[in-house]
This record gives sequence, C-alpha cells and structure tokens, in this order.
Amino acid sequence: MTARTQGRVIAAHGRHYTVELPDGALIKCFPRGKKNDATVGDYVELTMQGADEAALEKVLERKNLLFRSDENRSKQFAANVDQLMIIIAVAPNFSDDLLGRTLAGSWSADITPVIVLNKVDLLEGLEAARARLAPFYQLGVQIIEICARDPQQVEQLILPLLRDKTTLLLGQSAMGKSTLLNTLVPLALAATREHSVALGAGKHTTTSTRLYHLPDAGGDLIDSPGFQGFGLLHLTREDIERGFPEFGPYLAECRFYNCTHQHEPNCGVLAALGRHEINAARHALYVRLVEAKAAHDSYS
Repeated sequence: MTARTQGRVIAAHGRHYTVELPDGALIKCFPRGKKNDATVGDYVELTMQGADEAALEKVLERKNLLFRSDENRSKQFAANVDQLMIIIAVAPNFSDDLLGRTLAGSWSADITPVIVLNKVDLLEGLEAARARLAPFYQLGVQIIEICARDPQQVEQLILPLLRDKTTLLLGQSAMGKSTLLNTLVPLALAATREHSVALGAGKHTTTSTRLYHLPDAGGDLIDSPGFQGFGLLHLTREDIERGFPEFGPYLAECRFYNCTHQHEPNCGVLAALGRHEINAARHALYVRLVEAKAAHDSYS
C-alpha cells in the first residue's frame, strides 16, 4: 500500500494545487474524486505519484473557511486563517455595502478582521473616509492608515500585525492591495527561487490565490484576487446574526428565542436601534442579508 504524507495547499489553479510538504518541497497535486475540493491554507493528506506529483486523498479538518456565494456560484478564499486584512482606500471610493458584507463573513467564520485604509496621502478625501469608517471604530475593529507605497510605513504598521499568523489579504480592485503585497513579498523572497517561480511572486495582478511565507514576521500571507461582490447566501440567519457582533449585548433582551430583529415586539436589538446604540446602516445591511437568504431559500 502506498504511504501517505501530509502537506499544505499554498496555491490553487482550479482543482489543481501546489502543495508544500513538511520539508519545504513543492509538488503538484490533483484531487482524487469530486469531494476533495481544497483551498489555499488547507492541510491535506496525499499519496505520492512520483517525485513531484501527488493525489489529494483527504482535506484535513479546518479551523475555518472563508468564502462567498451568490445565486450563481461560490468562491472559496482561504482556510485556516487567523485574521482577514481588508484593503480599502481614500480614493477611489470603497463600497460601504461590500465592506460590511466582508466583515460579516469574517465574523461569522470566527476570523478577526483588520481594515487597512490606504492612500491617506490623498488629504482631500481623508476625513470623509474616516467618517464612513466611524461605525467600525466604534465596534472596536482595528483600522490602520497607511500609504502602501511607503515601505517604511508597511514595515512599521503592517508587518507586526502579520507576525506568527496566517493572514488573508482581500480588497476591491484599485484599492492598492497589489502595491501592499509587492512591498511585503520581497520579504518572502528570502525563500528559494523554486518558491518564487511556483507562486508567481512579483506579478502585479493577482489571478489566483497564493500563500507567501514571511520569514521576518514568522507568519504567512494569503493573497486572493480582487473582488466586486461578496454574497453570503451560504450563511444561515444565525450565522448572519453572528456577523453583527454589536447585536450581542442586546440578544438576551429579546422576548422570543428565535427573534429575527426585524419586526418582533420586545426585541432588544430593535430597542437598541431606536436608542441609536446600534448603527442604522449596519442594521439595514443585516436586514438585506436576511431577506436575500430567505428569498434564495424559497426558490431552492
């Protein structure tokens, strides 16, 4: 019987993967069967098929998985992530709805979010961007202001946050995610040339999800392509509620155990909303997500 070994998925191209073995060797991996869909960050069990190829036999149990889903498809971002770093910018305008959805997805998966506000040298729009982020400051989300083109700022403000963690980097197009990555990635190129070639390091546009080691930080950085949507149709209503942690202190005040926080009498969340203790735009997003989920389920 062929012996099995384990490794970690560090790049994904459809259902073909690059897997790093414990000794640092990189191999191509192909799933055996239709159920072994892996994603970057997964730990997997393999059967070697030669010196540099293997069959993926099993995806090992995940700590978490972040993905998005809409009416037509779902997209896995990464697994076994400690924190999500969301890149937005002073200009062009970032989407409040998309940011809120991304945060909800992160919290529902028990992943700590960090917001990076890039291009803070664009002073004309800076205060407006800060005002739009005020609800997240109030929620206690860590928000870092940087110019990603400044290597010193990246080294001082971003690199310490990556230390000994697996961090997923996400952002809309044109927010400067690639600029930030290109500043951070040279730290990873202390690894072998084989790594940099296999991962396509140095490219300015991300076309597939990849994991980079950051030796100086002792952590890993997962970069995923830019996105323009973040559907959450895979979440249950309870999952969606978990994506709004500000509801937590008021849930015990709800009269009904299955309260949807939309119209019920004696709802603690609605009472807090009426007292302006919960941000109205955040609650409106929650309602949109719950209604979209209900509509989707009714047609399924």
